[in-house]
Amino acid sequence: MIKSIILAAGKGTRMKSETPKVLHTIFDKTLVGYVLDALNKTNLCDENFVIVGHQAERVNEYINNNYSNAKTVLQSPQLGTGHAVSMVLPYLENYCGDVIILCGDTPLITSETLKEFIEYHKSTNSDLTVMSAIFENPTNYGRIKRTSQNKLDSIVEEKDANSEEKAIKEINAGIYCLNWKKIKSAFSELKTNNAQGEYYLTDIIKWANEQNLNVDVYTLKNNEEIFGINSKQHLAEATKILNKKTIQKHLDNGVTIIDPDSTWISPETEIDRDTVIYPSCYINGKNKIGKNCKIGPFAHLRGEVVLEDNVKIGNFVEVKKTTIKSNTNACHLTYLGDSEIGSNVNIGAGTITANYNPLTKQKSKTIIKDNVKIGSNSVLVAPVTIEEGANVGAVGVITKNIPAWALAITRAPLKILNEWVKSQNNK
Repeated sequence: MIKSIILAAGKGTRMKSETPKVLHTIFDKTLVGYVLDALNKTNLCDENFVIVGHQAERVNEYINNNYSNAKTVLQSPQLGTGHAVSMVLPYLENYCGDVIILCGDTPLITSETLKEFIEYHKSTNSDLTVMSAIFENPTNYGRIKRTSQNKLDSIVEEKDANSEEKAIKEINAGIYCLNWKKIKSAFSELKTNNAQGEYYLTDIIKWANEQNLNVDVYTLKNNEEIFGINSKQHLAEATKILNKKTIQKHLDNGVTIIDPDSTWISPETEIDRDTVIYPSCYINGKNKIGKNCKIGPFAHLRGEVVLEDNVKIGNFVEVKKTTIKSNTNACHLTYLGDSEIGSNVNIGAGTITANYNPLTKQKSKTIIKDNVKIGSNSVLVAPVTIEEGANVGAVGVITKNIPAWALAITRAPLKILNEWVKSQNNK
């Protein structure tokens, strides 16, 4: 097992936001969350150190609440990437294994690539391996500078590069794997003789070569994976890339997506074959959708949704934190939240589960058993249970549990006043 160091201390000035850059989200998951999940899915990394700085308290809170194998380490003041890594030295003083270093703003990196990178590093007995990529337009990236023997000589940041170095198309992908015992002393010897006056992480390459250590390069196959987020435009572009990849996976697995260009599906959503996703749906968070379901058009799944087989979620229906069993329909203009819904249930148009109490700030559960029929424009005020086979009449406001096979009606009796309109016109 190895350790990781994730650089997440930057402010992200170009984001023009009060939110720390690494806490911006794609499909409700933070950028740093994508990186941590990719690391954890390799099953090769048992401890993660997240370097924090700007709004450290907010990043601390997120990490501590969501990742048991991650620890935040404060970098203050922030004197560069090399200085950031050096903050971990006291925690790894007696550690002798490998360390992977990467940035917290690269949400497209995959566990498959990280695993392959780590295994390459180990298989070549490298002391330091750098991930590189080839770009036709390498602007803004550090360049990989090789020796005449095609070995890695150094990494030159663009601000420090001359015209010849700027023409190099092989760039630094910003991910490193290193033998911690052999490389850690480099972080005590870094210099600030560069345009930024900072301690560059990239300078460990030159240091390792001077120590005659084994320095290697792993070239990334898919450049999109190192797409870094530095602006809201980058955030939108990364979301599109991730969504396109997710939709292609579902198409390949037998899901019908009528209009991929207007459909958004989070990468943590599972969908079984022969389900149809109609246009303009937004499926967010972690969900599991069974076979032969129909979703949309204009449906919104907000996360923690489980749909069994043959469920229909129709137009302008919103579902959140709800399990719906097989052969159930919610076809029109409905909100279902914090609910358990059985099989063979029909939810009439305009139905809502009123699950939030604004006074207590608590959310309660609505339970609808098998074979229930809910009439249109009904409000189910949680906590409430509709037992098996019960029917709720249209425009019902349900505040009590309904027994099995009962009919619940709450509307006032209809009154018809004959000739009333004419009588008013004759006044």
